[in-house]
Amino acid sequence: MSEVLEIRWHGRGGQGAKTAALLFAGAALDTGKYIQAFPEYGPERMGAPVTAFNRLSKDEIHIHSGIKSPDIVVVLDPSLIEPARVTQGLKDNGILLVNTTENPQDLKKRLGLGTKVRVYTVDASRIAIETVGKDVPNAPLLGALVKITGILKFDPMMDSIKKKLTVKFRGRENLVESNLASVRRAYGEVKG
Repeated sequence: MSEVLEIRWHGRGGQGAKTAALLFAGAALDTGKYIQAFPEYGPERMGAPVTAFNRLSKDEIHIHSGIKSPDIVVVLDPSLIEPARVTQGLKDNGILLVNTTENPQDLKKRLGLGTKVRVYTVDASRIAIETVGKDVPNAPLLGALVKITGILKFDPMMDSIKKKLTVKFRGRENLVESNLASVRRAYGEVKG
């Protein structure tokens, strides 16, 4: 891991980009890492583009600005790829993780990404629909992110997510368990 690892999440209001960044941050914090998580969005409305960010380090983080050159970009809605210019600023040796049915190699070629950028895909929408019952791809993308990067250990991350979702969805254990199932599935199904 570089000194400070930076992640940028692209999604639409209601898809859970902000929640994913917060859940990731909570899991990282629980493992003793220093972390920042913050969103950036305009008028709050369903379907509007949303960007969320994470910074992760083993040392204190003293940067307090937006992320312009991320190490990792996670895209919850593939329709944002071109209009949101999601690859803008992505480091040459960076990682692009996209919720899509498209093959990683085809996506890399279509976007004209350099040979050093690693591209991964997972059909997080299908996984979410099949496990949670609606198209909210944030939880599956957490599983895929951890699988491809090894940033966090899987079991401690799952424990942290379970605790936070249990509070968020108090009294709806089936929703907690279905979200955890979606994380597990994406962990196993990510391609790249």
